[in-house]
Amino acid sequence: MLKITFPDGKHKNYESGITGSDIATDISVSLSKEAVAILVNGDQKDLSDPINEDALVNIITTKDELGLEIMRHTTAAQVLARAIKNIYPEAKLAIGPTIENGFYYDVLLKNSISSDDLSDIEDEMKKIVKEGHLVNKQIKNKNEAIKLFEKLNEPYKVQIINDSLQENDFQIYQQGDTSFFDLCKGPHLPNLKFIGEFKLTKVSGAYWRGDSKNEMLQRIYGTAWRNKKELDSYLFMLKEAEKRDHRKIGKEMDLFHFQDDAPGSVFWHSKGWLIFNELVNYMRHKQENSGYTEISTPTVLDRSLWEKSGHWEKFQDNMYLAKTNDERIFALKPMNCPGGIQIYNNSLRSYRDLPLRIAEFGKVFRFEPSGALHGLMRVREFTQDDAHIYCLKEQMEEECEKVINLTLDIYKDFGFENVKIKFSDRPKKRIGDDDTWDFLEKSLLSSLKNLNLEFNVNKGEGAFYGPKIEFVLVDAIGREWQCGTLQVDLNLPPRLGANFIDKDGSKKHPVMLHRAFFGSLERFIGILIENYAGRLPNWLAPVQVAIATVNDNCVEYSKTIANHLSKDGIKFKFDFRNEKLNYKIRDLSLEKVPHIAVIGEKEIADKTISLRSFPENKLASMQLKEFLKKIKNSCSIE
Repeated sequence: MLKITFPDGKHKNYESGITGSDIATDISVSLSKEAVAILVNGDQKDLSDPINEDALVNIITTKDELGLEIMRHTTAAQVLARAIKNIYPEAKLAIGPTIENGFYYDVLLKNSISSDDLSDIEDEMKKIVKEGHLVNKQIKNKNEAIKLFEKLNEPYKVQIINDSLQENDFQIYQQGDTSFFDLCKGPHLPNLKFIGEFKLTKVSGAYWRGDSKNEMLQRIYGTAWRNKKELDSYLFMLKEAEKRDHRKIGKEMDLFHFQDDAPGSVFWHSKGWLIFNELVNYMRHKQENSGYTEISTPTVLDRSLWEKSGHWEKFQDNMYLAKTNDERIFALKPMNCPGGIQIYNNSLRSYRDLPLRIAEFGKVFRFEPSGALHGLMRVREFTQDDAHIYCLKEQMEEECEKVINLTLDIYKDFGFENVKIKFSDRPKKRIGDDDTWDFLEKSLLSSLKNLNLEFNVNKGEGAFYGPKIEFVLVDAIGREWQCGTLQVDLNLPPRLGANFIDKDGSKKHPVMLHRAFFGSLERFIGILIENYAGRLPNWLAPVQVAIATVNDNCVEYSKTIANHLSKDGIKFKFDFRNEKLNYKIRDLSLEKVPHIAVIGEKEIADKTISLRSFPENKLASMQLKEFLKKIKNSCSIE
């Protein structure tokens, strides 16, 4: 008999070979009708898979996020793939994984398709779903699987099987008694009736296995949801996101650009650089008030340091490397921590010096595939608002609480009140012993519980050197952006020789906290642009006031007003162009300038300013003193 334990801690004995479907039926008829897959000791399995040992079992339905992901996977691997084969019999199927909020399938087609063809494919998908076939699974060995897909003339499936290290247990899924078969690690829905609402969204190109030396395939993207309401809500969000695209708005506001001479690196224009530096100054002020000192470490470091830290083994493929004439190998730093530890190590440290909070605005370099690059959101060269806190074990919880509180306060300054917190524990591939991980995880969890904060647990998603907390911002249209992180580490300090002299005169290693609030400044700016649709908080706007003149007679008076603005630290610009006033106002509004001061003959005569402010967008006449007070208050972070 097997002992099956359920998430609530209860357990029951079953015969060996019991399936997820049998267990769901035994629990309740209603659950058996809703079940789509199971978790067995944390591993996803099909309902039909037998269980042959004691296990922790969780029944999955489409109400669960994991069930929704399985539904999306089945929509891609079974419904979309078969629809493509029905319409384009010559198509060769490659892969069809899930992605955030949806899925895609890569296919080789004789003739290219466009977005105009997606409605026909959708109609075919709906017909397939309506048929309501069972999704049956067969297990084959390597030779059997190769023969099947050679017979089906699916070369990409054959290549996947040939390249696999396994010899047995290839999972083959078939829809009912149709001739459609697919190779997949699963699990899949047991029946196509569980498919909810879906929409194909776009078509793009993608190299087979991401290698430009291979043939170009067509990638068909889609999204799938439990019901029409969820789908409509997501599609509305997509339309809003398109309007808010930071690349489009960044061009309109003249903030930055990208070009092929430096793929994945930002060319900051003057106004964009103003925003960047405003964020740096803001963070410097916050950090100074919280007891941080600031450092700067080299960009280029010898490979030996990365080997000691463990980054060479984990991240070598994403490093920019260079060999010098003296045969030394250097890397552009992908992370700041190994360099930061060298500054800690440069002085003899006592327990009295701890906690020691050291911040750095460090530029890092990571090679990302060209297909993954996305404006400011995914780049190869970026600046982190990094900090490392060295502390005693008994100081760790308090330091973590301070970081968490400061993180949430910072996000409020930028209008992010809805922040989700995720705790990630030890991954399978890690450094350090279990006792160290036990201590770090317990302490980090305690800091969250002490602050009475809600959080979700991401099993196995910690850094290779320690558990972490992630801060996820929810923006104005409901999208989630992972930004800040707090990681606790007792593994890197001994690797890189970081220690302190304790009360008894012995050398000990400090706990090291890795902390970032913005994460990447480039990405955070992209998030801000999209969250505010370009209308950044007035204190952060690159131009806070535009002085627009009616004619050339108004220039001198405008300069007088500008002198007062300059003394108050207000960022302004002139618009002396020989254009109609309405045209100027329209242009300045597109640039997202929050305040437009209109100067004409009447304003000069009355010694006033006509002010047009967003979002009221109505001209209001006022005296200079009132104008300066309004602008100063409006552009203050307080």
